[in-house]
Amino acid sequence: MKTYTLTVTCPSTRGIVATVAGFLAGHGCNITDSSQFDDVVTGRFFMRVSFVSEQGVGLDALRESLTEAARPFDMTYAFHDETEKMKVLIMVSRFGHCLNDLLYRWRIGALPIEIVAVISNHMDYQKVVVNHDIPFHCIKVTKDNKPEAEAKIMAVAEDTGAQLIVLARYMQVLSDEMCRKMSGRIINIHHSFLPSFKGANPYKQAYERGVKLIGATSHYVTADLDEGPIIEQDTVRVTHAQSPEDYVSLGRDVESQVLARAIHAHIHRRVFLNGNKTIVFPASPGSYASERMG
Repeated sequence: MKTYTLTVTCPSTRGIVATVAGFLAGHGCNITDSSQFDDVVTGRFFMRVSFVSEQGVGLDALRESLTEAARPFDMTYAFHDETEKMKVLIMVSRFGHCLNDLLYRWRIGALPIEIVAVISNHMDYQKVVVNHDIPFHCIKVTKDNKPEAEAKIMAVAEDTGAQLIVLARYMQVLSDEMCRKMSGRIINIHHSFLPSFKGANPYKQAYERGVKLIGATSHYVTADLDEGPIIEQDTVRVTHAQSPEDYVSLGRDVESQVLARAIHAHIHRRVFLNGNKTIVFPASPGSYASERMG
């Protein structure tokens, strides 16, 4: 039996859940997991349903059949085959902890994605990427060639069919045009000291100020630098007895975990954009993401 996911967004009103459940049952489908949220502030409704097609009805038939039932609700919906892995393009600069963590999770099957390429503006990680049989592209970026470099990046994304771009500590600012073109399809990770500790050596600055929490934030990239809709966050406590080097080490760990959890939520269609924020449905019991992915 085929396992699928249905995602739904529409204005909030009565009868949405009943309509979706009745539609699936009427087409020989059995719901295995369902989450929904009614945002009373925005008046929007969000729903994610996992189901199996017990009578062999395919995605094309389901998409076409739901059109009529969805029309009265002004419903935006999408069906996805849960066996198909999302194509992901990873970008990195000189901090490799997130890249190495993602490669490990991908290699052991904990992060079910297809890594179509890795792009970097340096050569530091060429060997480790190529040793994983993943295409590596070094695209140098300077203040004089940014438009040309970004055009090359977009060419790689289009040629590989990348559905998601992950900035695994890629330290170049993307253009407004690229952010708009890939809206909701670029995920970034950074420390959560902003706006207090900007620029170089934020962990050293945090140490000197005696902070007690180190955090990381993963979000969708928008034209507003580091201000896109947040997908995942986490913190770890530190004490006066720890060194600046300890801060960096702990920070790298939490960054890696938060980024992996954000990607996991996105590829399983658990994240919905809701204006400047997100709706993130929890993973179903027993899934990999529910273990905090440490």
